[in-house]
Amino acid sequence: MLHSAATISRGNPFTGRSLSSVSLIALFLDIAVGTTGRTLAIWGHEVLDEHERTLAFAEVALGQIKSLRQTAVPRNYEIWYVYATGYNSPLNKIINETLARNGKLTEADLEQIYETYLSQIKTTDRIDKVGARVIGEIDDVMTLITDALGMSASYDASLSGAANTLAAADNHDQVKTVIQTLVKATREMRDTNKALETRLALSKTEISNLQHSLEAIRAESLTDPLTGLGNRKYFDRSIEHAVQSALASGQPLSLLMFDIDHFKSFNDSYGHLTGDQVLRLVGMSLKQTIKGQDITARYGGEEFAVVLPNTALRQALTVADHIRRAVMSKELKKKSTGEILGRVTISVGVSILKPSDDTDSLIERADACLYAAKRNGRNRVICEVDPEYVAEAHTQVA
Repeated sequence: MLHSAATISRGNPFTGRSLSSVSLIALFLDIAVGTTGRTLAIWGHEVLDEHERTLAFAEVALGQIKSLRQTAVPRNYEIWYVYATGYNSPLNKIINETLARNGKLTEADLEQIYETYLSQIKTTDRIDKVGARVIGEIDDVMTLITDALGMSASYDASLSGAANTLAAADNHDQVKTVIQTLVKATREMRDTNKALETRLALSKTEISNLQHSLEAIRAESLTDPLTGLGNRKYFDRSIEHAVQSALASGQPLSLLMFDIDHFKSFNDSYGHLTGDQVLRLVGMSLKQTIKGQDITARYGGEEFAVVLPNTALRQALTVADHIRRAVMSKELKKKSTGEILGRVTISVGVSILKPSDDTDSLIERADACLYAAKRNGRNRVICEVDPEYVAEAHTQVA
């Protein structure tokens, strides 16, 4: 019989080994014999047919979702299916290490694993396909251009020959033959040029469409699909550029770090779909509040970030509190039942760029202010000059 996911993960996760390092032969044979009454060949010895093999991977994937009590959404199924195949060893390694360390995979862990080890592969594949189509278009156009150049050389030779023939012609018939030859060559040249012109116009349109596809893929790769905000990759790129620009110009720059208060309890009490609704609510509030050159992103899990170029600390605090109030003003309702679940609150940490800062130190202080806000009652904004943060910073130094 198929080993249950609970059996596989008992004690040290997956008996201390990943499915990529454990032989799945016995597992697959159990499925094959149990469902078909026959043993199928595996690799060099006995190989399961594709149907039975993929069913085995599916069983393992669903078993792990059940065992770890994760939501049975396509993202999680894909993670565990790829894990079961053993084809993505970095993914297997990080899962094993996280389970060994924490005994579970949180939603934030799963999201980070998917973004790092699966989402990027898909984006790369799509870029490769678009790139291949661009290369194909260029090859086709180059072939046409080569043919046109050949036709042009042939036409040039026809003109030279006609000039020589006309110079030596001494009767009407010879002149007529030369003219007929030139008319035919001119028509062929005209047709070739027309075909090239048409093909170039089509290629221009196709390459323009492919360029739009690449831009869409790039935008998608930098967007968090749940909230529509920038994702962590977008944030990392944007803040690095913003910090360098601010340091070079001497302009102020502020960073806001947000965390949804009691987010885990929303997930535990109402389920992950309601948790997703909370994340969308915060994302919508940020989109409605933050405009222009300011940078908004989902930093990870239930944490968000806003980069405010050309913004001093006092203005940044005003923006942060405006966002906090905007989130708190929205009432959360469970879509499936219409039940009013209350209001969502956020805690905010604010840091201001200093001349000695780099990106990491700016983020560290904003993050420390955020956790000072959470430790001091939540649903508040704390900056690095507030006594709550200063007292904790002094305590840590001491």
